[in-house]
Amino acid sequence: MPATFVEAEIASQPDTWRLAAQLVPEIAERLPRSGERVAVIGCGTSWFMAMSYAVLREKAGHGVTDAYAGSEYPAGRDYDRVIAISRSGTTTEIVDLLKSLGSTPTTLITAVADSPAGAAADSVIALPFADEQSVVQTRFATSVLTLLRVHLGEDIELLLTDVQTALSIPVDELLPAGQCTFVGRGFAVGLTYEAALKTRESAQFWAESYPAMDYRHGPISIAEPGRLVWSLGEPPAGLAEEVAATGARFLHHDLDPQAGLVVAQRFAVGLAKSRGLDPDHPRSLTRSVVLT
Repeated sequence: MPATFVEAEIASQPDTWRLAAQLVPEIAERLPRSGERVAVIGCGTSWFMAMSYAVLREKAGHGVTDAYAGSEYPAGRDYDRVIAISRSGTTTEIVDLLKSLGSTPTTLITAVADSPAGAAADSVIALPFADEQSVVQTRFATSVLTLLRVHLGEDIELLLTDVQTALSIPVDELLPAGQCTFVGRGFAVGLTYEAALKTRESAQFWAESYPAMDYRHGPISIAEPGRLVWSLGEPPAGLAEEVAATGARFLHHDLDPQAGLVVAQRFAVGLAKSRGLDPDHPRSLTRSVVLT
């Protein structure tokens, strides 16, 4: 099968992450100030990035930060600012919510500034260099998370080194697996949800995701020979040994969890191609969910 758009987009992430980082001084005033009470909204992949950012922002001591799917924002709850993430700026739930928020300041992070969501938001941060031709999201989502991490004050040089490593780690030996469960802790939990989603939507391959400490509370019962348990970030003590005892393969790369997600993206695309599927155009999916 020929190379796909998504493969090129995955490979471009070191460049798009650097560009996102360089954008921060220019757009910093449109992002949350320390101490603000913030909600971050998105759908699908964007929601998972919102989850990761919320954990990182609170851990950094910048204030209460909640993440919601666009359809599940709690009406009547007060926030100082709402951040919306939408690659296309056309997702119905995001557009409708931005229109409904009244006086609450809103910022949209998108690849397409001239969009319905852009028109509904008070301010827009555009990352056109991270837009994608594939239906499957990869570099846009991770570039948004990079931008937000830099705004929190993180030094991403090690992350940029790790992503180069992630692009060279072999994944072909993993493709015969019959099932995969992703686990993580802290901000990596949202990334595990995204890793599992990538494998499901790209390859019609069943994958699950759990907080790593919660994995022992039931999900470990499906681990068996021929299956993978994949940790994004450092696993809890003893988990690798417990998984090995089931006969499943425990997988962990010594990478920043965001870079570890890139390995999972490549795994998902490899699975799709090994099954004769087109990962650029997954079954039943479109670039954006626009409801009538």
